[in-house]
Parts: sequence; structure tokens; C-alpha cells
Amino acid sequence: MMDTSLPIANSSEDALGEDAPYEVLARKYRPRRFEDLIGHEAMVKTLENAFTAGRIAHAYILTGVRGVGKTTTARILARALNYEVAGDDGGPQIHMAEDGLHCQAIAQSRHPDVLEMDAASRTGVGDIRELIEGVRYAPTQARYKVYIIDEVHMLTTAAFNALLKTLEEPPPHVKFIFATTEIRKLPVTVLSRCQRFDLRRIEPETMIAHLEKIAEAENVKIAMAGLAMIARAAEGSVRDALSILDQAIVQHDGDDASNEVSAQTIQSMLGLADRTKSWSLLEACFKSDGAMALSEFRDQYDDGADPLVIIRDLLELVHLLTRIKAAGPVAASHGPAGSADAERAMELGDMLGLGGLTRAWTLLMKGLEEIKLAPDPAAAGEMALIRLCFAQDLPTPDEALKLLKSGNLSATTLSPTEGKPQSADKTKNDAPESKAATKEHVESVDIDQATAQPAHPEGVIPFRPRPVADGASGTKMPECLEDIVSLALRHREEKFRTELESSVHPVSFKPFHIVVRLSEKAPGDLPARLMRYLKNWTGADWMVETVQDESGGETIREARDREVRSHPLVARALDLFPGSKLQIREAKNFDTPSSDMENEEMVDEDHDQSSVAKSS
Repeated sequence: MMDTSLPIANSSEDALGEDAPYEVLARKYRPRRFEDLIGHEAMVKTLENAFTAGRIAHAYILTGVRGVGKTTTARILARALNYEVAGDDGGPQIHMAEDGLHCQAIAQSRHPDVLEMDAASRTGVGDIRELIEGVRYAPTQARYKVYIIDEVHMLTTAAFNALLKTLEEPPPHVKFIFATTEIRKLPVTVLSRCQRFDLRRIEPETMIAHLEKIAEAENVKIAMAGLAMIARAAEGSVRDALSILDQAIVQHDGDDASNEVSAQTIQSMLGLADRTKSWSLLEACFKSDGAMALSEFRDQYDDGADPLVIIRDLLELVHLLTRIKAAGPVAASHGPAGSADAERAMELGDMLGLGGLTRAWTLLMKGLEEIKLAPDPAAAGEMALIRLCFAQDLPTPDEALKLLKSGNLSATTLSPTEGKPQSADKTKNDAPESKAATKEHVESVDIDQATAQPAHPEGVIPFRPRPVADGASGTKMPECLEDIVSLALRHREEKFRTELESSVHPVSFKPFHIVVRLSEKAPGDLPARLMRYLKNWTGADWMVETVQDESGGETIREARDREVRSHPLVARALDLFPGSKLQIREAKNFDTPSSDMENEEMVDEDHDQSSVAKSS
């Protein structure tokens, strides 16, 4: 229900004549009837039904973003509650075909029975007490005494508490109308006592039609593309749109024979990026053409476009492309882009899948945040575009997972320095060398050969888990708990490896199903982390089951300690020094040379290490 007529001009200007000072469009065309409101048909219909049925609430709360008409609606509602024409008091009326006895005074905020209060400047409990004192007095002229409190969320807690009782049971001649942009800051006790109306942002199509009518009333021609830019920049706020339109009207060049404000003029005024250039910039990023992307960005920046606006336009285009991918071509006609961009969106949408578009959205959102904080917004914008270009050469997470499962890509094929996938041939050629190196690093020393010359300092007996051999398609599936420990060591998960060695008692180990018993000091989330790590390392789903009985074998650390204590050298040392305690340490890195392992030794708490070495 949107009336095609324009709001009635304020009569104050008519009374002053042609010499009246200029009045901005946002005030000149402020709605004065419910029929003048645009975009709030649901609220108007609800109020119309309530007035017709005589079910008029005693308190209303209007919420929404800036400039959508909260205060204006409150004044119109106050007029409707007190609407009265000479000789006919028909009660409250929604449809006010002509000005009533109180309409002009209410519209100009000077009626004695319609009191407007700005809660942003009068926040204290004293102000509310003054209001409550006046509630008990009957209205002097109108039917109801109406209290309009703007930005009501600014009231203090004490002020809200003082208002609660009166708000719940006001006298029959009192009505409350609250307006706020921060509905979540209001106490629930206040919200439960009011009828709430959410004033939504005005849709771009509705806003463009409204601006076009006002431009015609002002005898000004503005290009339709320019009106679309204004509507998009206003972000659903009518007041913002009219303020921008006011500024655009004075941009007209008198030498222009067409007497029209062009879209280029409004674009320069707003510092917006050219829509065509935005598409070219996004296409360059999708093609990984960094030079072209930076050139396009710099051209727009030199033309006066704000880097923040450039990235926001790219986000809008990515959103449009994602909608088309998810919902089909019908989604191209939705939103501010409209049907004008539908054809270009259909062409560019074939370059990336949903995964790539989602990644582009994430990168641009991160770039948007960086531009707001960066000392040089243009540099931050260029870095965001470079990341977007660079990301197009990388597989999306779902593509990488498919490659891992198919065996065409291993977890190490992404170079940490280059970040690009290596070729399959290079991976195959490097695999034997890597495999041999791994075996060389993790090959353990046979501690059962007492005559063998150890490659480590005397007295140090390292424990080295059994390595997991590389298969043709990546990591071999673990066959025991020691294999999982080796995988944790390979992926540098030292803390997790330590927890496995000291806290897990293996009960049974089958492919993709492990049963364990945890020690008392084991972390509670250890089974969940074990399943997650195995999923990441092997690409398969594993089930880890825990039991509470005393079943299960030794932990890896207990088995290692028992093995070390049974070694002839250790047994001989313990015999020579009765009462000594054995502390076992192990190398943290298999690549550590023997010369760097001097601190890996047996320590006798009662004797120094030299005596232990001599005894050995």
C-alpha cells in the first residue's frame, strides 16, 4: 500500500511565501499521513485494523535503522490518535484526508498534549519523574496526552525502573510512543509492555521510484542510473537518500542542453567506482591477472573512488554471482545490481564454482576490515586484490580433499615457500629420496647388541617409535598405536604424541576402529582429538572407543621404561649404585645429530654423571 502522491508540503513554508528560507528535501517531503509512508505497508495495515476494531494499545515502540521514519511515524500516530475535525469527533482515525484541529501543531512539535522527549539528552531518573508527574493530569485540548520518547535506549536503568509501573498501567488518557535504533539495549520488562513495530530498510526499487517522483516535483532531471547509485548509497534510509539527492541537484551543469544530472556526475560526487570497471576488476582477479587488477584498481582510485567502496562493490558482485550459482539465473534480477548486470553475471559466474566464490567473499571481507584499519587504505586494497588473484591458482578446500582421497595430491605437495601445488611427476621423483631419508632418520639402534658401538653419547638409550612407511598414494594406514605416534611425530604434534605415549592403554586395534583405556590423568578430549588427527592424516574416518575397566596393555612409555631397565648396561649401573633412580629422556627430533644430544643422558640423583659413565 504505497500512495503514488507526494507528501503534503509543510504549511509553514506556504505561510511565509516565496521569500521563505530554503528547506531541505528531507524536511520538505516528510510524510504527514500514513498513506505517504513508503515500505511500511505491514505496519500501516496492522494499525488500521486496530483502529477499526477499537483495540488501540497504550504503548508502542518503533525500531529500525536511521532514516526509515521512526520519529515521523510517531508523529503521524499521535495525529491519528488525536484526529478531530470541526463539528465531527469520530474518534481516532487512520485515514486523515484533511488536516484536523490538532494536526498542524503536532506536525510542528508545539502541541501542549503531545510531548516529545529526547532520551539522548534527558537520560536521568529525574527527567522520568517529571514525566510521571504530568501523566496524572488530563489533556488540555486533545483526546489523548501522547508522550513520544526518541532514542529511548539511552535512558538509564534507574529511569527505566521508574517508568515501568506507569508504562504498565497508565491512565486511560495517556499513550506512549517510543523510538529507538538499538532495540536490544531495552530491558525485556519494557519490551513486554509495548506493541513493537520493526521499520525495515526501504527496498532499492521502492527508493528509486520515490526519488524519481521528488525529482519531478523539483523540476530536475536525473539519470536513472544516478538514482540507482543514490539508492544504493543510502542503504535503505530515506533521509540519507533525500540528503544525497539534495546534493546531486546542485551538481547540474547549466551548460548541459539536456538539463539532466548524469550518472557520472553523481558517481564522482559519491566517490563510487564505475560499475563496468568493477566487473572488469573482478574478472581480472578471477583470471589471476595481477597486473591488470592493480591497474584497474589504480585507475578507479585516481578517478576519486574510495578503496573501501571499490572492495564493497566487488563484494556485491561476488554475492550476486554466488546467488546465481546457488539459485539459478532467476536470482540475477534480485538486489541492487538488477537485471542490468544479469548478463555479465551469467558469463562471469561460469569461471568459478561455489567453493571459489565463497573463498573470494572471505578474502574480500578480510580486505574490507584491513582497509578500515590501515594507515594507507589504497595499499590495503591492493594487498586484498593480490591475495584474491593469488588464491585462484590454489585448489579450494573441497578440491584439495578430493585430490588427497584420489591419491593425486599428498599433504606435502603444497610448498611452504611457494604455496602452489607441485606436479605429480615431481612428487613421484622426490618420494623415494624422502622415503629413504625418513628411514635413515627414524631407524632405531638395536640395544640388544651390547657389543655394538652406539652412535650416541655413552649411557644414553633413546627410544624411537617404529616409522610408518609411505605408500604409493600417501601415508600408509596405521596398524598399531606406535604407528600413530610416528604420524604425530612426523606432523610435529609433540604434545599430542606425549599424551598418546603416557595416557593410552591399547585394548584392540583394528582398521578404522580403536579401543583404548585412558589413564586417570589423560585429557578428556583425547579420543576426539585422536579421531580428528587420524581423519586429517589418513583421509579416512576412524572410531575411537574407550573402556573403563582394567583391560588393555601397557602404555608406550611404560613399555619403553621396562625395556630400558632390562638392558644389561642399565641393570649393571643400578647394581653398582643401590638406591639410585633412573630418569629416561629421549631426543625430540630424529634429525638431531649425535653431537647435539649430549643432554640426553641417564641422571643419578645421588651421583654425578661422570661416575655413571665410568661405572658403565
